[in-house]
Amino acid sequence: MAEDRHRGAILVDARGLACPLPLVRLRQALMLVEAGARLCLLSTDPQTPADVEAYAEASGHRLLAVEEREGTFVVLVEKAG
Repeated sequence: MAEDRHRGAILVDARGLACPLPLVRLRQALMLVEAGARLCLLSTDPQTPADVEAYAEASGHRLLAVEEREGTFVVLVEKAG
């Protein structure tokens, strides 16, 4: 993912937390922002990409990108309108 794709995104740092806490933190952050806001979730839990994908599909939020960088998953989500 190009760096500019997540520039300006709200950072949700859930590194070191086990499932389901990264998704819980993301959901909490999504409740606090306006529609169209982008959030960048950082997680070291290997279940995070699948969890966020399923949550985004069920909730209508957009999963924009998933990348792994040196053991950290970088997940970019846009809040649904």
